[in-house]
Amino acid sequence: MIEQKDLDRFKRLGVHSITALSTIAPVSYEDKRIAAKMQVDKMQVIDATVEQVSHSPKRTLITLFAHNFNHRIEAVLFQPKPYMLRHFVIGEQSFFYGKISCNSGHCQMMHPLKIDHVGTIVPKYKTVLRTDVMRRLIERYINRDNLKAEGLPDAVIDILLSIHFPNQEQGDRLSPRQLQALKFAELYDYMKVLGKKRRYFPSLYKLEGEWRDWAATLPFTLTHEQTAAIEAVENDLKEDVAAKRMIVGDVGAGKTMVILASALIAQPHRAILMAPTTILANQLFEEAQKHLPNLNSVLVQNSTKKSLDLSQYNFIIGTHALLYRELPESGLIMIDEQHRFGTGQRKLLENLISSHDRRPHFLQFSATPIPRTQAMIDSAHIDVSLITQTPFEKEITTSVIRKNDFTDLLKKIEDELGKRHQVLIIYPLVEQSEALDYQSIEEARGYWEKRFKEVYVTHGKDRNKEEVLLKFREQGNILLATTVVEVGISLPRLTTIIIVGAERLGLSTLHQLRGRVSRNGLTGYCYLYTNQAKSERLDAFVNTDNGFDIAALDLKFRKSGDLLAGKIQSGDKFRWVDMGEDEAIVKKVIKYLNPDKV
Repeated sequence: MIEQKDLDRFKRLGVHSITALSTIAPVSYEDKRIAAKMQVDKMQVIDATVEQVSHSPKRTLITLFAHNFNHRIEAVLFQPKPYMLRHFVIGEQSFFYGKISCNSGHCQMMHPLKIDHVGTIVPKYKTVLRTDVMRRLIERYINRDNLKAEGLPDAVIDILLSIHFPNQEQGDRLSPRQLQALKFAELYDYMKVLGKKRRYFPSLYKLEGEWRDWAATLPFTLTHEQTAAIEAVENDLKEDVAAKRMIVGDVGAGKTMVILASALIAQPHRAILMAPTTILANQLFEEAQKHLPNLNSVLVQNSTKKSLDLSQYNFIIGTHALLYRELPESGLIMIDEQHRFGTGQRKLLENLISSHDRRPHFLQFSATPIPRTQAMIDSAHIDVSLITQTPFEKEITTSVIRKNDFTDLLKKIEDELGKRHQVLIIYPLVEQSEALDYQSIEEARGYWEKRFKEVYVTHGKDRNKEEVLLKFREQGNILLATTVVEVGISLPRLTTIIIVGAERLGLSTLHQLRGRVSRNGLTGYCYLYTNQAKSERLDAFVNTDNGFDIAALDLKFRKSGDLLAGKIQSGDKFRWVDMGEDEAIVKKVIKYLNPDKV
């Protein structure tokens, strides 16, 4: 449908379809209809005859008789080029476009443009293409037949056409109906592409192991959302089509129980779980031994002997070391903290145990909450389960603190250490920087080491960070670190976290860090240290403890832009859609694409 000659133009605009082209709205409009009534200080068209032309060294004055106003207007051209003067021939009647100003009945039009096409409202676009090229592209492709062929509903088509070809005056801002139509078209186009990317493969096995009896023996009751996620996995795994599901859980929401239940459902066929760090793999292995004592589990790390026969085990848990092993055929692959692995690594693990076109069932887990709207959109490509509840209410007090609160903070640290609790202090940098008005770890460590015992230090570049974290867990008082501890290690005695330069971090990252404390029901404290006198973002964070709401807040504070121009923001997929606000419209699009899904 897109002509070969225009493919490069579509590519330069960053669009791949006619629907996507229709979402590039004009930034303004020029009213090229002949004005029936003079409007001062507004661009308008006059139907005028040139009566007189007089020149001086700096300017040319032209007397025009505007027939539509029955009024004389003086046109002014400053130092005009010869080609401009050819447009003003005495006795000739033409259409001119410009802004009129009047003073005591004397009206002037500065630098009027002679125009040929009148009677329409002309949209103006601001894109990488020349104005005339963009306009021709819109006129060639944005029409009812093309948009209908793209599959858009008639009501949305009507509004999109009104944006690009208005038949009445269009203000400087889009109307709510127009904005809704642009959002619908943008989501529809995006989700249609996602849906095409989804590929279906026959599964290696249908997996129908029992998990409910096991759940009843646990020393706690699974939450409603944990149960719903396990049931969704159960339904996926008994199909003869290989499952692709992502389970997204808030910090401390109990994803581990979903992992263990999934491993049970896979039985008697094997399950494999890959985790991003040795610490996390160890923790998951410990949980498997504790809660699945009858399942033959094994931990695979770089240090694990290559001679170990993995086919003897029902549940294989490991780090990326798994990618360099010969793995036995397995019915289920799980990846924890999936965003920590590259797409290639995730694919490689899946391919290692695939058999021709038949694939293992595939589950991904993430502790980084996303806006619910994002989860609904992603469902066009992969099934998504959200776990927003936590098994127990965390009691964490969050506060914004500044330099004058430091004495009170020290007392709080001493109190917590006196109870054999631990304190984590997050610094923005490892070494000193003139660009930041905060201490680095290296600048601060002397103070803490002098004042307190058992102070540990680690950061992202530290090769021994996992060893340091393990030692700190067992015997430390204070840990100085960068955001390296954001995901992963469980620190049962950690009750207090202090984040230095908190305003520099995204709210979702702050939430991940806050989630390190109070893991076992202890009262927790999160202090956001800032040099800013006021921060609306941090104040909003203090009052919100749900990771999915925080993910939406993060978008809200990061997002800004011109409502009419609809620029795509850094890190966002959309010109118009707001992940935090547009859940209702996402539901409409999903229902339109899949009437049985919502």
